[in-house]
Amino acid sequence: MKVVSYNVNGIRSAASKGLFDWLEISLPDVVCLQELKAQEDQIDTKTLEEIGYSSYFFHAAKKKGYSGVGLLSKTKPDFVQIGMGIPKYDDEGRVIRADFGPITIICVYIPSGTTGDARQAYKMEFLSDFAQYIAELRQERKEVLICGDYNICHKAIDINNPDKHTTMSGFLPEEREWFDQFVATGLIDTFRVFDKSPERYTWWSFRARSKGKNLGWRIDYHLLSEEARRRLKSASIFREIEYSDHCPVRVELDMSI
Repeated sequence: MKVVSYNVNGIRSAASKGLFDWLEISLPDVVCLQELKAQEDQIDTKTLEEIGYSSYFFHAAKKKGYSGVGLLSKTKPDFVQIGMGIPKYDDEGRVIRADFGPITIICVYIPSGTTGDARQAYKMEFLSDFAQYIAELRQERKEVLICGDYNICHKAIDINNPDKHTTMSGFLPEEREWFDQFVATGLIDTFRVFDKSPERYTWWSFRARSKGKNLGWRIDYHLLSEEARRRLKSASIFREIEYSDHCPVRVELDMSI
């Protein structure tokens, strides 16, 4: 099973730049999308169906053109759950769960705290409640893959010039401590199993991109529960794909085991 996670920074814009063409060529089994910035009736689901995908979307209920997540799958899931059941987060369309046989895939778009103290506080509340949601889920579903834009660089190796970013949302000590505690519950950063080199980023500012500078942040992850470690075959970053200010990340799981 090949699973791609991608913050598209607006699915309509990404589609106009060739996102659906890329999907038709690469054909991952499951695609987790973040930051749709669209309502479901604004998304070209007909083309997705023609490519071979069932699609499930969760948009922001109170602020159109904001946030939103989606999950595409070549095989229909056994079960789909939209949201965490917590209105203050579900109003922003941030989580979708889908079960495929023994494995549960979560698509998450963790809030950014870059716009001020209130949003940073909201982000920290989300992180706490999301960790609790996952802990409760794992009591029922042992094999879990949590895909998405976490808006956090976990380690110094995951960000350019780490010493300059310690007071910035996304690399704050309390955010990194949350990440430490989250993975300590038995989660694997799949990419780092295969690649421990520096400067392996998934997001770059427009300025850095336009100047061709590799000054980025690795904030997009596939975290896999230890119970599913035996299935892990590969994990990679598609740095050559540029339909967004992020790039896709992929993990491959062996579901025959």
